[in-house]
Amino acid sequence: MSPPNAAGGRRLPILMYHNIAPAPRDLSVYRSLFVSPGAFARQMGLLHRLGYTGLSMSAAMPYLRGERQGRVAVITLDDGYADNLRSALPVLQKYGFSATTYVVSASIGRFNVWDAERLGIRKPLMTAAELRAWRAGGMEIGAHTRSHPHLTRCDDGQLREEIHGSKTDLEDCIGAEVTQFCYPYGDVDERVAAVTREAGYAAATATRRGRAVPGGDLWRLPRVQVARHHLLPQFAMRVLSRYEDRRA
Repeated sequence: MSPPNAAGGRRLPILMYHNIAPAPRDLSVYRSLFVSPGAFARQMGLLHRLGYTGLSMSAAMPYLRGERQGRVAVITLDDGYADNLRSALPVLQKYGFSATTYVVSASIGRFNVWDAERLGIRKPLMTAAELRAWRAGGMEIGAHTRSHPHLTRCDDGQLREEIHGSKTDLEDCIGAEVTQFCYPYGDVDERVAAVTREAGYAAATATRRGRAVPGGDLWRLPRVQVARHHLLPQFAMRVLSRYEDRRA
């Protein structure tokens, strides 16, 4: 059974994307991290036609806290890839949507140093200027640590450095407050969540499956992964039905 809804409102899908780009042909196991620009456009178009509004994490906070109800889907993109700016931003703007990209602050303008060797591909990340352009386009920047570690394996000093330090880095970069956080690999326990709250983040997302319960724990929010192989009916089922909730 699904857990009771603490605030009585409808569950909220927090969509999890990574790359909005064609998957490289020589990439096998991790091609699911790529959603083509065409597929992304169709998914956003479907949400719009069904009367949903795509929101960034900060814009969705009243819904996540259970203070408001409505047809909303939260849109998040992990790691801050340059293709988010090129391929996702125009589509989001077309429909009047907003979204949050979670940035690894020590790798701004570089590439996915945390998994490039394992994936066999270097994927460009947004530069500081591109991050500012993303924000100027009506989107949000959230923190994704400094170096993308498994946080539960960090000692207390490393944990503060990664979580507090990423916030400071990004705020210096964009000249605005950063209030959203995402746990790399979805790796979180009570110690990690406590440091995240202490750092001043309003909410934090993980990778646990399911749609968010309004009024629930804002620092362990589940998400709905959108992968390359998900056709439009599968996307709709995952986002709009209890399919993901049952797999939480």
